[in-house]
Amino acid sequence: MATLFSSPSQIAKLSSPDLLRDLDLADDELLYLLDLASAVKQSPREYAHALDGRYIALLFEKPSLRTKLGFELAIKQLGGDCVCSDGPIGVREPVEDIARNLARWVNALVARVFSQATVDGLAQWSSVPVINALSDMYHPCQALADMLTLREQFGGWRGLKLAFIGDGNNVAHSLMLSAARLGVDFTIACPRGYEPNPEIVAQAEGLAETFGASMTVTGDPEEAVSGAHAVYTDVWASMGQESETNRRKKAFADFQVNEPLFSLARPDAVFMHCLPARRGQEVTQGVIESPRSVVFDQAENRLHTQKALLLMTLA
Repeated sequence: MATLFSSPSQIAKLSSPDLLRDLDLADDELLYLLDLASAVKQSPREYAHALDGRYIALLFEKPSLRTKLGFELAIKQLGGDCVCSDGPIGVREPVEDIARNLARWVNALVARVFSQATVDGLAQWSSVPVINALSDMYHPCQALADMLTLREQFGGWRGLKLAFIGDGNNVAHSLMLSAARLGVDFTIACPRGYEPNPEIVAQAEGLAETFGASMTVTGDPEEAVSGAHAVYTDVWASMGQESETNRRKKAFADFQVNEPLFSLARPDAVFMHCLPARRGQEVTQGVIESPRSVVFDQAENRLHTQKALLLMTLA
């Protein structure tokens, strides 16, 4: 796929109709999307009518600020429009009926769900593209924004070290898959029993070997952060895990990104978080509010990378 584009009409389409997992983006498509996101960020008016006449359904089982409003704004700033539905998917009527109804009305579905099986089911039965806006296994839209943020901070990806401290969750899965393909060394430190999915780790290890990066899982936060260009964390208990909050606080007590831990990273290291953050738990107030925190750059870049994804899906 070419990596140059001079107008919305020349934007390359994705080879896969759906983005359900990070690897649904081919390697060259990942690079292309990030280049396109930079172009859209720099010259948004050039793309203001790219989705004229297009309508997208947003299905959200979970509360959302950045993902939902980011998609709404992205769609409208590109000239399209959206309809939104909040609440459980597949309870009042089956997923296959929901997908086939919506596909008669809109040009694409964006779904933020509890289970990967739900977004997979929507794609199975939908005749229009489906985008995973978060599931229990992946958060591809977040990883795209994070990779764009890293390039803006360091000028590129190859040779960077990204350290993730905390739960081996959906964000960690997507980060390791994208980082490996961009030549970023990825290390995750998590308590025993909270490691990332071993199948996804194996995929990331294979990609890292192919693209000249490294992939490491450890139980030692200091080892992970040492020499890192970016230190990333996420909440200890995600939505749907509220009943585990007290148990997780104990398990993750030694995995807080605080000033002493962050000081082990490079002097020019940045702090990253997908938000919302629990200050005083996974990160201290001093770290997240420091000049080296780029959490709101990440949040802004959700808009631009989601625009690029929509353009490659629908333009």
